Amino acid sequence: MKENTYVSVTILLACLILALGGKEVNCIRRDENTSGVPLNQKVNNTIVVDRGDVYDCIDVNLQPAFSHPLLKHHKIQMEPSSFPQSVSTKSLSIHARPPAQLSLIECPTGMIPILCNNRRVHKLVQAIDKVISKNEQQEVAGFEYLDVLYGTRAKINIYEPKVKNNSKDLSASWIQIKGIQKVGLADGIGVGSWVYPSYSGDSLARFHVAWVDGLKNRICPDHDCGAFVQVSSSVGLGGRLKPVSIYGGPQYVIDVAIFKDPVTKNWWVSYGEKNIHFGYWPKEIFHFMKDQCNYALWGGYVQGPTASSDSPQMGSGHFASEERGKAAVVRNILIVDNENKYANPDARKARLDITSSSKYTAKAYGYGYNDYGVHTYYGGPGAFV
Repeated sequence: MKENTYVSVTILLACLILALGGKEVNCIRRDENTSGVPLNQKVNNTIVVDRGDVYDCIDVNLQPAFSHPLLKHHKIQMEPSSFPQSVSTKSLSIHARPPAQLSLIECPTGMIPILCNNRRVHKLVQAIDKVISKNEQQEVAGFEYLDVLYGTRAKINIYEPKVKNNSKDLSASWIQIKGIQKVGLADGIGVGSWVYPSYSGDSLARFHVAWVDGLKNRICPDHDCGAFVQVSSSVGLGGRLKPVSIYGGPQYVIDVAIFKDPVTKNWWVSYGEKNIHFGYWPKEIFHFMKDQCNYALWGGYVQGPTASSDSPQMGSGHFASEERGKAAVVRNILIVDNENKYANPDARKARLDITSSSKYTAKAYGYGYNDYGVHTYYGGPGAFV
C-alpha cells in the first residue's frame, strides 16, 4: 500500500502543476484506481462549478465501480425495478420552504460526473489514510432501530458544524443501515451530509454516500474503493449542499432514501420528494446484508483520530433539548418492510443511541406527534464550548 501511495502522490503533484495552467485539467480521483488505468483517459469533458469544484464527465460504463474485482461481470442497472410504496402524504409532506439543493452537473447523456478537485490534491493522501485507518474514534447521537428492514427514508436537516481544519475529523448528519453479523463484522451503507475539512479541503456541508466494507473494516465514500455505481448524469457526489440551516432561523433539509431492489437485490439511493434515483451499491460487494439489514441509525456522528478527545460540533452545535429551529433534526423517518412498503419504525424496537452525553445529546418523538412524523433531535458543541 505504501508503494502505491507514493506513486499516487507523484501523480497528484503532477496534476497540481498542470492545474496552474488553466481549468481544463484532468487528474487522478480520490477513489482507489484498481484498474491501473489513469481515469483521465476516460474523461469526456471537465466542468468547474460552485466554489471551484471540478467534475469530470466519464462514460457511465467506465466508472470506477467496474474496476472492482467483484464487479467485472456486473451488468449495469439504469433504474430500480420498483420503488417502495409510499405511506400517507402527511408523513411525507414538505414545508413551503424549498429543500437544500444538491450540486447538479450537466454531463452529456451516458456520462456521469466524478469530483476531481485539483486545488485540493495536497489533501488526498490524508483521505487515503482515512479510508484504511482502523484507529478511529467515534461518537454518536441519534435514534437507532434494531430489527429487520430493507431500507429507510428520512429528511435530514442541513447545518455546517465546526470541525477543526487540522484535525482529520468529520461531522456527519446521516442516515445509515447495516447488516450486522456480530461485533466487528458489519456491512453498512449511508447517505447525508459531511463536514470533513481534511477530505474536501473546506468546512462546507457536502453531499455524500458511503459504504462500510465489513471484511476490510473501511469506510468508502462516493466512488472511493470502486463500490458505488452511479447512473445519474447530473448528481455531483461530494458537492456542496446549500442553503444550509441557520440557528434560530430558516431551516433546510434533504429528503433521501436507501432501499433494496426486490428483484436485483442491489441497494439504491434516491433523493427528493419525487424519488430521483441516482445510483446503487451492487449486491456482489456485500457480505452481511445481501438480503436484508438488521440495524438503522438516524442522527449524527463524529469520527476521526481526535473525534472523542477533541470533538467537533455535531448538527447545529447545540443540544437536542433546544428542539425545533435550533437543534438539528432527522424527521419523517420511515423504514422499508418485507412487502416493499414504507412504514413507521416499531417503537418497541427503537431506542436512543448517545455515546457521550456531555458533548452530544438526542431526543426522539413518535407517531402523530406533529408534521415531523417520527423524528429525532440530536447534536451538541463537542469541544467547542
